[in-house]
Amino acid sequence: MHRRHFLRAVAGVLSAPWPGSSASDPMNRPLIRPRVLRPGDTVGLITPSTYVADPDRLLLVQRTIEYFGLKAKMGRFVGKRAGYLGGSVEERLEDLHDMFRHPEVRAVFAVRGGYGSPQLLDRIDYNLIRSNPKIFLGYSDITALHLAMHKMTGMVTFHGPVALSQFTGYTQEHFRKALFQTGPLGALTNPKESNRLRPDHLLRTIRPGKARGRLIGGNLTLISTTMGTPYEIDTRGKILFLEDVGEYPYSIDRMLTQLRLAGKLEAAAGIIIGECADCPPRDGKPSFESSFSLGEVLDRILGSLRIPVISGMTIGHTADQLTLPLGVMATLDADAGVLTIEEPAVEAA
Repeated sequence: MHRRHFLRAVAGVLSAPWPGSSASDPMNRPLIRPRVLRPGDTVGLITPSTYVADPDRLLLVQRTIEYFGLKAKMGRFVGKRAGYLGGSVEERLEDLHDMFRHPEVRAVFAVRGGYGSPQLLDRIDYNLIRSNPKIFLGYSDITALHLAMHKMTGMVTFHGPVALSQFTGYTQEHFRKALFQTGPLGALTNPKESNRLRPDHLLRTIRPGKARGRLIGGNLTLISTTMGTPYEIDTRGKILFLEDVGEYPYSIDRMLTQLRLAGKLEAAAGIIIGECADCPPRDGKPSFESSFSLGEVLDRILGSLRIPVISGMTIGHTADQLTLPLGVMATLDADAGVLTIEEPAVEAA
């Protein structure tokens, strides 16, 4: 087959409607929900991005899993170091596939993020994942795997803490609620502030209103990185959440502008910006005479949209962290600063 014909054929397969769904309405695509976690279940642990070679940190990972009443099963190549990666592409891919293939493993958690998961996307056996749906959890660089798994399989995955996250009381509460209970998560918002005058987590309404749609999103850098690939995010009629860490405001500007030019912002039903830790202007870096603040960037790009927008929700790189199911129906109330998850993300055992 000529290369041009082959690419057209692949594009046709990727754009074909899901079985039982309407091609004109992708929101009607049936979801695959993994099974709820129960005490005593085995969790597979993998490093699809950056390595974790320190034995003390790996011991902490095991203790974290056991704290929640679960059994830890380390991937064969966890602890492997290949430069800044947690093993070669083949090794990291083998651990991912092994965990979805292993009948005793009920969930798959990333040990950490970092960099590297996009390298796996065109080699993943998505039929294996679709045939063995399991809770898949992580954030940051793991966003690439969330986007690809959801798009290629229709499986609900979970944007939430990695095994090395801090797990504050707030994080634990929402982790348990998302993964150990079968009902809808209901109304979600930031933690109650102990100091209302100087809150730790400042929620701000950029555009008022309410919106309803399926929840999708993740790390802004990874969403930008996967644009123009088969794993590109679909924001049409959805509640889009974005977060990042350690980026200059101009970098956030650049990535949001890319999404705006691609029509991804206007297509969304509503937008949530998570806390962007360590994202202020820095003196002399880069060498601009002046800079916008992050808030100014958000207002300038998102403030003109005709959809509800909030910023500052505890998503992503923050100690207090929500666990969010990707693909389920949700409602955003931008005036109240509340995201309501309307349907279950997991099935009963």
